[in-house]
Amino acid sequence: MSRRTLITAGANGIGLVMARAFAAQGDRVWVSDVDTAMLAALPPGIRGTLCDASSEPAMDLLFAEIAADWGGLDVLVANAGIKGPTAAIEDMPLEGWHQCLGVNLDGAMLAARGAARLMKPAGRGAMVFLSSTSGLHGTPFRAPYVAAKWGVIGLMKTVAMELGPHGIRANAICPGSVNGPRIDRVIEAEAQAKGMTPEAVRQGYASGTALKRLSDAEDVAEMALFLASDAARMVSGQALAVDGMTYNVDP
Repeated sequence: MSRRTLITAGANGIGLVMARAFAAQGDRVWVSDVDTAMLAALPPGIRGTLCDASSEPAMDLLFAEIAADWGGLDVLVANAGIKGPTAAIEDMPLEGWHQCLGVNLDGAMLAARGAARLMKPAGRGAMVFLSSTSGLHGTPFRAPYVAAKWGVIGLMKTVAMELGPHGIRANAICPGSVNGPRIDRVIEAEAQAKGMTPEAVRQGYASGTALKRLSDAEDVAEMALFLASDAARMVSGQALAVDGMTYNVDP
């Protein structure tokens, strides 16, 4: 029987690339998202539900639907996230801080909670959390995002400890800068905050890696496939960077 895989925020960006990759290897894939247009345009065979990852009632309803229709869950990819405000700490808006932590960290917890309730009775499962290299070393002017992504790693490690005895693994992927519209918006905001050109910021991101280039969404998807597979059966509680080895975080 094919695996049952849920990917939050899976209708566009990295999430959609991961959804396509899991579906291509034969998984039944269910994605949640807040983008109605992208949900309507999902490829055949990928199921979508409109759902705010930071909303407890919406997430509880999503997992109730999965339980009713699928009877369980084998793989969770907790991918939902937003970039949050870009500002110096003295100018950081509390509302933006709360919103960023709500989607990135509360959303990861709600996803893990719902998945655990379905996986524990089966005695197996794999959870993959999306953190960031910002969750490993920090990033100037991105305090809410950094705090949330550090929190995701702590959440993941605790989940791995709690659920390991039940046959459930948990790991986190820490992408660096990934080519696509989202990093374009991040770069624009950072360039404005630092008084730089977007191209200078982009070049700084690339030159700050050992491989001198940004990652692609497919690189993240390949790591997710590995962590969810039996090939990673003894890999749990790990935060794995997919970033070309970042060593300079302040372009």
